[in-house]
Amino acid sequence: MTFDYDLFVIGAGSGGLAASKRAASYGAKVAIAEYDLVGGTCVIRGCVPKKLMVYGSHFPALFSDAAGYGWKVGNAELDWEYFITSIDKEVRRLSQLHISFLEKAGVELIPSRARLLDPHTVEVDGRKITADKILIAVGGRPVKPELAGMEYGITSNEIFHLKEQPKHIVIIGAGYIGTEFACIMRGLGSEVTQITRGKKILKGFDEDVRTEIEEGMTNHGIRLIKNNVVKTIERVSERLKLTLSGEDQEPVIADVFLVATGRTPNVDGLGLENAGIDVVATSMEGPGYATTNAIAVNEYSQTSQPNIFAVGDVTDRINLTPVAIGEGRAFADSEFGNNRREFSHETVPTAIFSNPEAATVGWTEAEAREKFGDVKIFHTRFRAMYHSLTGKQEKTMMKLVVDSNTDKVLGAHMVGENAAEIIQGIAIALKVGATKKDFDATVGIHPSAAEEFVTMR
Repeated sequence: MTFDYDLFVIGAGSGGLAASKRAASYGAKVAIAEYDLVGGTCVIRGCVPKKLMVYGSHFPALFSDAAGYGWKVGNAELDWEYFITSIDKEVRRLSQLHISFLEKAGVELIPSRARLLDPHTVEVDGRKITADKILIAVGGRPVKPELAGMEYGITSNEIFHLKEQPKHIVIIGAGYIGTEFACIMRGLGSEVTQITRGKKILKGFDEDVRTEIEEGMTNHGIRLIKNNVVKTIERVSERLKLTLSGEDQEPVIADVFLVATGRTPNVDGLGLENAGIDVVATSMEGPGYATTNAIAVNEYSQTSQPNIFAVGDVTDRINLTPVAIGEGRAFADSEFGNNRREFSHETVPTAIFSNPEAATVGWTEAEAREKFGDVKIFHTRFRAMYHSLTGKQEKTMMKLVVDSNTDKVLGAHMVGENAAEIIQGIAIALKVGATKKDFDATVGIHPSAAEEFVTMR
């Protein structure tokens, strides 16, 4: 049978872009459909604009720190409109850059929404297109609990486009997004209240990481309300009133309400049923949530339909940009590059761009004890040299989890400045199976915070 394309990709986010360009490099005829800006969540409304906001939020602390080093800095004021507009311009520049990359790779971009009609056919703008193989890479989207007044809440999609800086923003959600934006907005000068239904933020991370971040956030003036959920939201004059579940908890009044309670695979309207593609249930925890679905795949990102594949957040495995890229390239290598391989989901490093920043790779202490039994913990906590003149009591925490039987380093965790940059290098050591003896034999760079990872005894 003759097809219009060797590969048709639905979704021009991180995974879809990586897969389409790699497949085209092997000589495949490739098209990619995207109804939004090219770049996906990461470029448009995720990693990139968020990190730019993180950078912007650090300047007030730097102005303050400068005084400890003898600098006299005048009154500082944020031009919110300029800030937000500049970020949007950069996002659009990067989106155009990705379009040029597709053109150079020989991938045809179809700026429309695509829907599956059968295992080899998609519908785009009313026309039918056939492909030998199809890759679904449509990512995920934020979801809100179905509670009274949730229409007043914004999500991480809209926070980059606020016309005015909120004087007080209230955030529900204790994961990456809620925690990062709580720190961003506080750094930019807004009053911040973060509401969590559990006892601690960042479920699934090492307990020491969770504790250190919480302490730092509290010290920076973020109000954390724990063990509470929002019952109702109502408009009061020009502000929002949130009633919480705690019997003695007063309502919270704020200008903006950010809902950061989770994301779900973006499978609606894809026509999965037309192509016979199986999904697996993923449960969103908490009141007001329904069970959602992710596309079921095997270790090669292959769905229940042999010629259809899926990568990235739509499969709800590890929802990180570099993982989607890795899965996309592994798919292309396997199907078009005569190099059948799996993408390893083990020892994937990640960072939380909170304040303080944190990064981690490998097993948490609790996970390691459960899986390996006898483990050794190496831990240090100190004030970085930078703050010896600022007078601030900002702390850095580093931790290694080591298998007592093999001496292999199972996990590395850090909270403090430049944590992401440092853990990226440590991740290489864990990926190749480094032992604590290897760490001990490595000469540290002095004076640096990173040297602590090779001097802990």
